Amino acid sequence: MISNKNKYEIYKPKKRFGQNFLVDDNISRKIIKSLGAQHDDVLLEIGPGQGALTKFLVNEYPNYTAVEIDETSVDTLKNKFGESLSIVCGDVMKFDFSSISRTEGVKIKVLGNIPYNITSDILFKLLENIGIIDSAVLMVQKEVAERLTAEKETKQYGILAVQFGAFAEIKNIFNVPATAFFPKPRVTSSVIKLAFNENKYTIANVPLFRSLIRNAFSKRRKTLKNSLKDFFGANDINNCDFNIDFSRRAETLSVIEFVELSNEINSCLRYK
Repeated sequence: MISNKNKYEIYKPKKRFGQNFLVDDNISRKIIKSLGAQHDDVLLEIGPGQGALTKFLVNEYPNYTAVEIDETSVDTLKNKFGESLSIVCGDVMKFDFSSISRTEGVKIKVLGNIPYNITSDILFKLLENIGIIDSAVLMVQKEVAERLTAEKETKQYGILAVQFGAFAEIKNIFNVPATAFFPKPRVTSSVIKLAFNENKYTIANVPLFRSLIRNAFSKRRKTLKNSLKDFFGANDINNCDFNIDFSRRAETLSVIEFVELSNEINSCLRYK
């Protein structure tokens, strides 16, 4: 009998794709349960690898699609599941999420054990598509999960917490030990759920809001007055009436305070 470990050694995980295959079926079931998907929901799995989640999805959800960049993994999955599997061989960063939404107005549910080396890229790709994504359940590095769910005035609080806190409800569902993977990663993993809501707050100018957050945390130990110098550039805002004290640091502002500041700046620059 081939052990779990030996079975996955056959596939030789590729470092360039950040492959750490999930080998614990109990964890797979918990991830799928956390998504709360209904039979007719449109599901997208990112990076199915050798099918740890796929085997529980492919025959249960008729509107299921997987995106996998590794051609070897794609061939393996096709051999396992045949024509019942809908899979795209390609880079998820270039994937058109709207291409799998078969009914207008029906949003996608996303899940996956995503590569740690491109976690932030994938997260922001999802954020760019919140108009067509309902929710996502993802396996990420524990450190990333802590940054996403961080409260203000903590070391972990920063761009991720504010950007995603403005557009989603975020839950750190459970941690996953390295022993659940092959090969074993050097870090603990966490499963998170993002329930997107593009109307969570009224943000007058979303690109301005995102730029504000990036600039505010670019020099997080400095006051807003200093960290936002480049953000304001040549614009004269001395006559604008802001409710935020610019002697504060970015890490002391809540998500709603950043939203309000962004809207005030947008109004000031628009009407000057």
